[in-house]
Amino acid sequence: MSKSLGNGIDPLEVIDKYGADALRLTLVTGNAPGNDMRFYWERVESSRNFANKVWNASRFIMMNFQQNENVDYSQVKKEELTQADKWILSKVNNLAKDVTALMETFDLGIAVQKIYDFIWEEFCDWYIEMVKPRLYSETDDTKGAALWTLKTVLGNALKLLHPFMPFITEEIWQSIPHEGDALIAAKWPEYREELAFKAEESHMESVMD
Repeated sequence: MSKSLGNGIDPLEVIDKYGADALRLTLVTGNAPGNDMRFYWERVESSRNFANKVWNASRFIMMNFQQNENVDYSQVKKEELTQADKWILSKVNNLAKDVTALMETFDLGIAVQKIYDFIWEEFCDWYIEMVKPRLYSETDDTKGAALWTLKTVLGNALKLLHPFMPFITEEIWQSIPHEGDALIAAKWPEYREELAFKAEESHMESVMD
């Protein structure tokens, strides 16, 4: 955008069309501190599509919470977790460590790109698709572990995404089982050794390849 060229964009117009979260994500993604960036409407549309992806994945998870009210997922033992569960838990565990380190050095563009890639590719496109047969099964005894994993991963992903897309993440947070009140006041995810499933992570990546 240039004052001399008169091609400035009114941010309020962008917000009216695509939402504040889409604009925030666009301005942070792929931008290094101190560098100029070009404004493209296509990038805002991509950010809006990501918001829709997060919303639809969350609706699917919430629907399965409601349809499986009789399934106890409050206490899940380690041995009840499948390789897919351990893989995604390990991924979000490492993501929390990486994003925290990047935010401490103000590398916000890299931080949010890692969150974006994790949610879109690994959580939505891989884990949610892999877990569907377990959720739809009437006899699968790992359904409780699947629900617990979905709740844990979604909750941590929302916390990590919240600084960049506060409105949609808060809206989703208020609709899922959670501790405390507002997402903005929730405890920030921390790396946990008990969720570092190295062997399962390597196995799943080889299967995906």
